[in-house]
Amino acid sequence: MRAVAFIARLAFGVGAMLPLAGCSLLSPMPGIELAKATAGMATVAIGQGPTRATQTVFHDAALPERVCIEYNRSLALPEFVPALIAELREHEVQARVFEAGVRPGDEACPAWVHYQGLQQWDKPPLSDQVRPYLSQATLSLHDAGGRLMAASSYRSDDATLGLGKWATTRNKLAPVVRALLTGFEG
Repeated sequence: MRAVAFIARLAFGVGAMLPLAGCSLLSPMPGIELAKATAGMATVAIGQGPTRATQTVFHDAALPERVCIEYNRSLALPEFVPALIAELREHEVQARVFEAGVRPGDEACPAWVHYQGLQQWDKPPLSDQVRPYLSQATLSLHDAGGRLMAASSYRSDDATLGLGKWATTRNKLAPVVRALLTGFEG
C-alpha cells in the first residue's frame, strides 16, 4: 500500500512538473539567451584578437629605469597615456608625463617617450553605437640628448582579419612597448 501511495505521489509530482519543463524547452527565451551569450563570447574573442608591433627600430641601448612621456594633445584618446604608463611599469620602467616643451633636467628624465596615434570611429560587432578606437600608434624612445634609442608602431590594418581592432588600448600598446624596450616584435 505504501509503495502504491509513493508511486502515486511520484507520478503526480512528475506530472505536475512536466508542463514546466515543456515551457522552458519550448520557450524562445533560452534560445535568445544562448544567442546573446554566443554574441558576447564572439565580441570578447574579437576584442582580444591578435595585435603586434611593426616597423621596430632598436639601437642596442640599456633599458632605462625611468622615462618621461611628452604629452601629445593631438591624440584625444583618454586611455592612451594611462595604458602606456601601465605597460612601461610591466617592464619595471617608471614614467612621468610632461607637457610638450617642458624639459626637466637630465637627472629627472634620462630618456623620453614621444608618441603619435590615430583615433578612428566605427561600430563594434553586434552594436549600433559608433565608438572610438586606436587605429595606429607610434612610440619612440630618445635619450636625454634627443638621440633615437628605439621606435615601434601598431596598426589595426595589420591585425589578422581586423580582429585586434576592438582590443583595448593597453592590449594594442603592450607589444609595441615590449618592442620599444627589448627590440623584439614577437
